[in-house]
Amino acid sequence: MKKILFALAGLVLAFGVSAAPYSEGKQYVALDKPVAGEPQVLEFFSFFCPHCYQFERIWHVNSAIKKNLPDNVKLTKYHVDFLGGDLGPIATHAWAVAMALGVEDKVTAPLFDGIQKDQTITDAQSLKAAFIKAAGITSEEYDAAWNSFAVKALVAQQQKAAADLNLRGVPAIFVNGKYMVNNGGLDTSSQENYVQDYANVINFLLNKK
Repeated sequence: MKKILFALAGLVLAFGVSAAPYSEGKQYVALDKPVAGEPQVLEFFSFFCPHCYQFERIWHVNSAIKKNLPDNVKLTKYHVDFLGGDLGPIATHAWAVAMALGVEDKVTAPLFDGIQKDQTITDAQSLKAAFIKAAGITSEEYDAAWNSFAVKALVAQQQKAAADLNLRGVPAIFVNGKYMVNNGGLDTSSQENYVQDYANVINFLLNKK
């Protein structure tokens, strides 16, 4: 009887370990001051950040995250101002236009490539040209969105979230306004393992009480 009880206890212990494969301070960090009202899964990035380029265009971490999220949860992406010099805030504003028009997926790759790969985007006008070509909109539609109240509110929303969450660098992903994924604490034995680990830790944090 004792052997059976010990065996059951071992099973419970093993289940407990497998059910909680991630730990605070390693794969994620608990925020000192949680921020209410933020998107459940929020990524901060910059078109001027080399690591963000790899994250999106080479490692395809974002795609893996989206595929693994529950049906009722989406990945929200905010652009930051603090990279790219004078063009940084302009890119944030352009990203707000993309959010308002629902064309984020259409413009992400062309803007990343134009800034970091081809260097064809060097100012506000070349950024706008790449945007409208990728999004399939007119210059007038872009300008109307750019000057709209909704887009200006989205710009402020991105900036406020970065300040409220005490953002220090990108790429960074926050979950439920309580946790930040620790990029350096994930499985780096292979690209595939790293990407899958990233998606898994986000789902783990979504369910964490």
